[in-house]
Amino acid sequence: MDLYQYKASPDKLLKDYATAPINPLDKKAAKKALKQSRKDLADFQERMYAHDRHAVLICFQGMDTAGKDSLIREVFKSFNVRGVVQHSFKVPTQIELSHGYLWRHYIALPSKGHFGIFNRTHYENVLVTRVHPEYLLSENLPNIHKPEDADQEFWQMRFEQINNFEKELTQNGTIIFKFFLNLSKEEQKNRLLRRLRLPEKNWKFSAGDLKERALWDKYMHAYEQAIHNTTTTHAPWHIIPADNKPMARYIVCEILLQQLNKLQDITYPELDVKTASQLDEFKNILNNE
Repeated sequence: MDLYQYKASPDKLLKDYATAPINPLDKKAAKKALKQSRKDLADFQERMYAHDRHAVLICFQGMDTAGKDSLIREVFKSFNVRGVVQHSFKVPTQIELSHGYLWRHYIALPSKGHFGIFNRTHYENVLVTRVHPEYLLSENLPNIHKPEDADQEFWQMRFEQINNFEKELTQNGTIIFKFFLNLSKEEQKNRLLRRLRLPEKNWKFSAGDLKERALWDKYMHAYEQAIHNTTTTHAPWHIIPADNKPMARYIVCEILLQQLNKLQDITYPELDVKTASQLDEFKNILNNE
């Protein structure tokens, strides 16, 4: 599979990316391929945990019903729980609003040897707040007294802050992946209808989903601007066709696996010479108990 096709380009319009994969595997084959890939990814996680010099931060963004929750569940289900932590960022609390917008993301970062998964991310601060600039008033920012004060210069400042945040992380050993689950508006409609049709899915539906859906074009513009301004060599965006859930999961897993396997320096640590020379002695002690 040519994974390069999913890498974001700063000069490509969001509408030009596919929402459904070309020549997809059938559902059964996609699930089987994912099973092997996630096992290999879990093996890497174990090795990185022992190596203890890098962290991995994986960021997921997408419209409602894009499949973020189920993708995270399926891709990372083989991981050792001690080496991975997930954060789902909701509406900021009063304490979080009293700090800079990146504060709550800093304190949730993975430590060395760990995978961190952000389900919705620091990019909410240039997506939701861009579509709803009135939300910025809760941050008590200097020079932002009304929604109209958030001009293009303001958003460019935030893009620069985010780029600096991510650059600092990578310079200190964190490997960053950013995935936008590219869902078509028609498929979102089908998934919302499914939530309404199936009683066991009703709890997922909110009337607010329809209000946000009505702002689809504004969200697409905000995503496009964010991706164009923050896809970098150290923290690239990948645009994942999300209309096909099994394939979206497999593609994400393969991108992670292929990129991480390039890091040849991440190996299991070797025993010190003294301990290595005593292995037979330790075995004899245990066998003779």
